[in-house]
Amino acid sequence: MTQLNLDGYTELPAGKIAAVVTYLDMRARPAAPVAEPLPLRPVARPDLAWYRTFYADIGLDWLWTSRLLMDDAALGAILHHPGNALFVADGAAGEIGIVEIDRRNPEDVEIAFFGLMPGATGQGLGPRMMAAALAEAWQPDTRRVWLHTCTLDHPGALTFYRRCGFAPHKRAIEVMDDPRLSGVIPREAAPRIPLI
Repeated sequence: MTQLNLDGYTELPAGKIAAVVTYLDMRARPAAPVAEPLPLRPVARPDLAWYRTFYADIGLDWLWTSRLLMDDAALGAILHHPGNALFVADGAAGEIGIVEIDRRNPEDVEIAFFGLMPGATGQGLGPRMMAAALAEAWQPDTRRVWLHTCTLDHPGALTFYRRCGFAPHKRAIEVMDDPRLSGVIPREAAPRIPLI
C-alpha cells in the first residue's frame, strides 16, 4: 500500500485517480439571495432509473459516479429517506438542473448534489438555482449548510460557491478507481483527465 506523502508527490497505481476535495459551509442564512431564485420542483420518491440518467447527464463529464455505483437498495435508501429532498429546475427545453438536500441532521444540512445540464451552463442559472437551494436548505432548526467540491468538478465551482456565500474550511484527498476503466461510464467521459 502506498503511503501518502504530505510534503510532496505520491504516485498512484495505474487505474486510480485522485482529487483534492474542498469542504465549504455557511453558518448563517444569507441576508439576501445571491440572485432571483429559480423555481425548483420537488421530486418525491424519485424513480431510480430516471435519477441515474439525469445524474449521469449532468455529472459524467465531472466523473460523478458515486450514485451510479450504488445498487437499487442503497440508492433508494438515500433518495427515498424522508430527510432527503430532491429538486429539479425546469427550463424551456425540459429538466435543466438538480439539487439534492440532505436534511437527515436538521441542524447540519448538506447540499449533496448541485448541477446543471451542460447546455444550461453559462446563462446565469447557477446563482438563481443556488438562491432557491439555500431557501430550501435553511429551515428554522438549521445552524449550518455545507457542501463540497473537488478538482474533478467544473473549474469554476469553487469560485461559484464562494460567491454564493460559502467559506472553505477543510480539504481532503480522494483516491478512487477510475470508473471509465471498469465500464461503469464511457471511456470517453471527462477527456481532460487522461486514462492511465
